[in-house]
Amino acid sequence: MITKIFLSLLWIGFLVYGFLLAPPGQPDTIELITNLSTVNWDNINPLIITVFNSIGLITVIYANLLFIDGREQKIVAWPFAIASLAVGTFAILPYFILREPNPKFSGKKNLLIKLSDSRLLHIFLTVTLLIFMGWGVISGNFSDFIYEWQTRRFINVMSLDLLSLCLIFPFIIRDDMLRRNIKNDSVFWIISVIPLLGTLAYLCFRPSLPKNEP
Repeated sequence: MITKIFLSLLWIGFLVYGFLLAPPGQPDTIELITNLSTVNWDNINPLIITVFNSIGLITVIYANLLFIDGREQKIVAWPFAIASLAVGTFAILPYFILREPNPKFSGKKNLLIKLSDSRLLHIFLTVTLLIFMGWGVISGNFSDFIYEWQTRRFINVMSLDLLSLCLIFPFIIRDDMLRRNIKNDSVFWIISVIPLLGTLAYLCFRPSLPKNEP
């Protein structure tokens, strides 16, 4: 219950900040989003490109976790997973609030579950994400990014969205570990205290789900 209250307050706070307290929107925001989405990256700060694409890659990882987690939930996971690809934390947090702890996995692994459980897929996502981040840090203009963060709502909220996505992984990772018979608390806390990188390492090296049948 305490976790649900905390996540609910976090979600409400995120909504209030994003719509009421963040810097004002700019008239060219739609154009910027369109250019980022269509890889028309000329004259766009690489740090902005990195944040935008990092959110996309991380929400794919979340979708994989939700598809597996949703097998044992009373709520349907896929609407939240799909919505997260567009709005990130705004869709992930409601699922976390509504779901119940359940460290089990039962039934046959269909194609979607097998894909979501794929180690190779998560290695590919991790390598791609790290390449984007390395490129952004090396090539990006930090002073320009800070200015954009302070003056443009889209950049401001997008950056906080990425930070939030990196920090809330532990709220779903614990059950994922137990489904794979990983009962080592040290592993969980390492994942928790090393945001994102700990989760990525776990996803790349975790054992597969047990082969259960209906």
